[in-house]
Amino acid sequence: MSTIPRENTAVLVVDMQRAFFDNTDSLGRSGVDVTPLRAAIPGTKRLIADARAAGVPVIYTRYVYHEGMVDFGPIRGIKAQDRVSSNSLGAGEAEIEIIDELAPLPGEIVIDKSRPSAFYGTRLEPVLTGLGIRNLVICGVTTNICVETTARDAGQRDYGTYVVRDAVAEFTAERNDHALFAIDWSFGETVFLDDVESSWGVSTAHVESRDYAIA
Repeated sequence: MSTIPRENTAVLVVDMQRAFFDNTDSLGRSGVDVTPLRAAIPGTKRLIADARAAGVPVIYTRYVYHEGMVDFGPIRGIKAQDRVSSNSLGAGEAEIEIIDELAPLPGEIVIDKSRPSAFYGTRLEPVLTGLGIRNLVICGVTTNICVETTARDAGQRDYGTYVVRDAVAEFTAERNDHALFAIDWSFGETVFLDDVESSWGVSTAHVESRDYAIA
Protein backbone atom coordinates (compact mmCIF):
# COMPACT_ATOMS: atom_id res chain seq x y z
CA MET A 1 0.00 0.00 0.00
CA SER A 2 1.29 3.45 -0.94
CA THR A 3 1.90 6.18 1.61
CA ILE A 4 0.69 9.66 0.65
CA PRO A 5 2.07 12.65 2.59
CA ARG A 6 -0.41 14.72 4.57
CA GLU A 7 1.83 17.66 5.31
CA ASN A 8 2.50 20.23 2.57
CA THR A 9 -0.10 18.48 0.42
CA ALA A 10 -3.17 19.64 -1.50
CA VAL A 11 -5.92 17.80 -3.36
CA LEU A 12 -6.34 19.10 -6.91
CA VAL A 13 -9.83 18.49 -8.33
CA VAL A 14 -9.61 18.74 -12.11
CA ASP A 15 -12.55 20.02 -14.17
CA MET A 16 -15.48 18.45 -12.35
CA GLN A 17 -17.87 20.74 -14.19
CA ARG A 18 -21.42 20.25 -15.43
CA ALA A 19 -20.40 20.24 -19.11
CA PHE A 20 -18.39 17.05 -18.59
CA PHE A 21 -21.32 15.12 -17.12
CA ASP A 22 -24.51 16.38 -18.79
CA ASN A 23 -25.16 15.43 -22.40
CA THR A 24 -27.59 18.32 -22.77
CA ASP A 25 -24.69 20.77 -22.48
CA SER A 26 -22.35 21.83 -25.25
CA LEU A 27 -20.03 18.80 -25.35
CA GLY A 28 -22.96 16.41 -25.52
CA ARG A 29 -24.68 18.51 -28.16
CA SER A 30 -21.50 18.43 -30.26
CA GLY A 31 -21.73 14.63 -30.38
CA VAL A 32 -19.48 13.67 -27.47
CA ASP A 33 -21.12 11.20 -25.07
CA VAL A 34 -19.94 12.32 -21.64
CA THR A 35 -21.72 9.53 -19.73
CA PRO A 36 -18.53 7.49 -19.01
CA LEU A 37 -17.00 10.42 -17.16
CA ARG A 38 -19.61 10.19 -14.39
CA ALA A 39 -17.57 7.31 -12.98
CA ALA A 40 -15.20 9.87 -11.44
CA ILE A 41 -17.85 11.54 -9.30
CA PRO A 42 -18.25 9.13 -6.34
CA GLY A 43 -14.50 8.77 -5.80
CA THR A 44 -13.88 12.49 -6.14
CA LYS A 45 -16.62 13.20 -3.61
CA ARG A 46 -15.00 10.78 -1.18
CA LEU A 47 -11.51 12.22 -1.72
CA ILE A 48 -12.72 15.77 -1.08
CA ALA A 49 -14.34 14.60 2.16
CA ASP A 50 -11.07 12.87 3.11
CA ALA A 51 -9.08 16.04 2.49
CA ARG A 52 -11.40 18.24 4.49
CA ALA A 53 -11.37 15.76 7.37
CA ALA A 54 -7.57 15.67 7.31
CA GLY A 55 -7.12 19.42 7.04
CA VAL A 56 -5.63 19.10 3.55
CA PRO A 57 -6.42 22.04 1.23
CA VAL A 58 -8.73 21.37 -1.73
CA ILE A 59 -8.05 23.30 -4.95
CA TYR A 60 -10.36 23.10 -7.95
CA THR A 61 -9.80 23.78 -11.63
CA ARG A 62 -12.33 24.75 -14.26
CA TYR A 63 -11.86 24.57 -18.02
CA VAL A 64 -13.14 27.99 -19.09
CA TYR A 65 -12.55 30.09 -22.20
CA HIS A 66 -12.35 33.86 -22.06
CA GLU A 67 -15.27 35.94 -23.25
CA GLY A 68 -15.43 35.74 -27.03
CA MET A 69 -13.57 32.39 -27.06
CA VAL A 70 -10.40 34.29 -27.92
CA ASP A 71 -8.23 31.68 -26.18
CA PHE A 72 -9.88 28.63 -27.74
CA GLY A 73 -6.85 28.04 -29.94
CA PRO A 74 -6.67 26.71 -33.51
CA ILE A 75 -10.08 25.65 -34.82
CA ARG A 76 -9.68 22.13 -36.20
CA GLY A 77 -12.61 20.11 -37.48
CA ILE A 78 -16.35 20.65 -37.54
CA LYS A 79 -16.86 19.89 -33.86
CA ALA A 80 -14.40 22.60 -32.87
CA GLN A 81 -16.20 25.14 -35.04
CA ASP A 82 -19.51 24.08 -33.52
CA ARG A 83 -18.08 24.51 -30.03
CA VAL A 84 -16.87 28.01 -30.80
CA SER A 85 -20.25 28.90 -32.26
CA SER A 86 -22.05 27.58 -29.17
CA ASN A 87 -19.65 29.24 -26.68
CA SER A 88 -18.74 25.79 -25.34
CA LEU A 89 -17.11 26.14 -21.91
CA GLY A 90 -17.25 29.88 -22.44
CA ALA A 91 -17.16 32.38 -19.60
CA GLY A 92 -20.60 33.05 -18.20
CA GLU A 93 -22.15 29.73 -19.26
CA ALA A 94 -23.86 27.70 -16.53
CA GLU A 95 -22.11 24.54 -17.74
CA ILE A 96 -18.69 25.72 -16.56
CA GLU A 97 -19.66 25.49 -12.88
CA ILE A 98 -18.46 22.73 -10.55
CA ILE A 99 -21.30 20.23 -10.03
CA ASP A 100 -23.39 20.94 -6.96
CA GLU A 101 -22.41 17.90 -4.90
CA LEU A 102 -18.70 18.76 -5.22
CA ALA A 103 -19.16 22.50 -4.75
CA PRO A 104 -16.19 24.35 -3.24
CA LEU A 105 -16.59 25.61 0.30
CA PRO A 106 -16.07 29.31 1.03
CA GLY A 107 -12.36 30.00 0.91
CA GLU A 108 -11.45 27.02 -1.30
CA ILE A 109 -9.55 28.11 -4.38
CA VAL A 110 -10.79 27.69 -7.96
CA ILE A 111 -8.26 28.03 -10.78
CA ASP A 112 -9.58 28.73 -14.29
CA LYS A 113 -7.62 27.43 -17.27
CA SER A 114 -8.05 27.21 -21.02
CA ARG A 115 -5.65 24.36 -21.75
CA PRO A 116 -5.37 20.80 -20.40
CA SER A 117 -2.64 21.53 -17.85
CA ALA A 118 -3.69 23.25 -14.64
CA PHE A 119 -0.25 24.90 -14.64
CA TYR A 120 -0.24 26.42 -18.12
CA GLY A 121 -1.09 30.12 -18.10
CA THR A 122 -2.70 30.01 -14.63
CA ARG A 123 -2.02 31.15 -11.06
CA LEU A 124 -1.79 27.61 -9.75
CA GLU A 125 1.94 27.53 -9.10
CA PRO A 126 2.07 30.84 -7.19
CA VAL A 127 -0.89 29.63 -5.12
CA LEU A 128 0.88 26.36 -4.30
CA THR A 129 4.04 28.24 -3.39
CA GLY A 130 2.12 30.59 -1.14
CA LEU A 131 0.48 27.66 0.65
CA GLY A 132 3.77 25.77 1.00
CA ILE A 133 2.46 22.85 -1.07
CA ARG A 134 5.00 20.30 -2.34
CA ASN A 135 2.68 17.32 -2.96
CA LEU A 136 -0.44 17.07 -5.11
CA VAL A 137 -3.14 14.41 -4.94
CA ILE A 138 -4.98 14.67 -8.25
CA CYS A 139 -8.46 13.53 -9.24
CA GLY A 140 -11.06 14.47 -11.87
CA VAL A 141 -11.52 14.28 -15.63
CA THR A 142 -10.39 13.30 -18.07
CA THR A 143 -7.60 10.91 -17.11
CA ASN A 144 -5.90 10.95 -20.52
CA ILE A 145 -6.09 14.69 -21.14
CA CYS A 146 -6.35 17.20 -18.29
CA VAL A 147 -5.44 14.87 -15.41
CA GLU A 148 -2.43 13.35 -17.14
CA THR A 149 -1.20 16.66 -18.55
CA THR A 150 -1.45 18.27 -15.12
CA ALA A 151 0.31 15.30 -13.51
CA ARG A 152 3.12 15.49 -16.06
CA ASP A 153 3.62 19.19 -15.38
CA ALA A 154 3.50 18.62 -11.62
CA GLY A 155 6.07 15.82 -11.82
CA GLN A 156 8.40 17.92 -13.97
CA ARG A 157 8.20 20.67 -11.37
CA ASP A 158 9.29 18.20 -8.68
CA TYR A 159 5.99 18.05 -6.82
CA GLY A 160 5.18 14.74 -5.21
CA THR A 161 2.45 13.67 -7.64
CA TYR A 162 -0.29 11.17 -6.81
CA VAL A 163 -3.21 10.37 -9.11
CA VAL A 164 -6.14 8.58 -7.48
CA ARG A 165 -7.22 5.70 -9.69
CA ASP A 166 -10.74 5.41 -8.31
CA ALA A 167 -11.39 9.16 -8.54
CA VAL A 168 -10.69 9.74 -12.26
CA ALA A 169 -12.46 8.77 -15.47
CA GLU A 170 -11.96 8.71 -19.22
CA PHE A 171 -14.14 8.12 -22.27
CA THR A 172 -12.68 4.63 -22.79
CA ALA A 173 -11.02 2.11 -20.50
CA GLU A 174 -8.03 1.90 -22.87
CA ARG A 175 -7.32 5.61 -22.68
CA ASN A 176 -7.73 5.55 -18.92
CA ASP A 177 -5.29 2.65 -18.50
CA HIS A 178 -2.71 4.13 -20.89
CA ALA A 179 -2.72 7.45 -19.02
CA LEU A 180 -2.31 5.82 -15.61
CA PHE A 181 0.50 3.64 -16.96
CA ALA A 182 2.34 6.73 -18.29
CA ILE A 183 1.99 8.55 -14.97
CA ASP A 184 3.32 5.57 -13.02
CA TRP A 185 6.16 5.08 -15.49
CA SER A 186 7.75 8.49 -15.09
CA PHE A 187 5.76 11.40 -13.68
CA GLY A 188 4.23 10.30 -10.40
CA GLU A 189 2.43 7.50 -8.64
CA THR A 190 -1.10 6.16 -9.01
CA VAL A 191 -2.87 5.30 -5.77
CA PHE A 192 -6.30 4.31 -4.46
CA LEU A 193 -8.68 6.03 -2.08
CA ASP A 194 -7.93 3.38 0.53
CA ASP A 195 -4.25 4.38 0.34
CA VAL A 196 -5.14 8.02 0.93
CA GLU A 197 -7.42 7.28 3.88
CA SER A 198 -4.89 4.95 5.48
CA SER A 199 -2.08 7.47 5.04
CA TRP A 200 -4.09 10.38 6.42
CA GLY A 201 -5.80 8.45 9.19
CA VAL A 202 -9.32 9.38 8.08
CA SER A 203 -12.48 7.37 7.52
CA THR A 204 -15.36 8.44 5.30
CA ALA A 205 -17.77 5.61 6.01
CA HIS A 206 -20.39 8.29 6.58
CA VAL A 207 -19.94 9.75 3.08
CA GLU A 208 -22.53 8.61 0.60
CA SER A 209 -20.88 7.51 -2.67
CA ARG A 210 -23.73 7.39 -5.11
CA ASP A 211 -23.67 7.84 -8.86
CA TYR A 212 -24.37 11.36 -10.08
CA ALA A 213 -27.64 11.52 -11.95
CA ILE A 214 -28.74 14.34 -14.20
CA ALA A 215 -32.24 15.49 -13.32
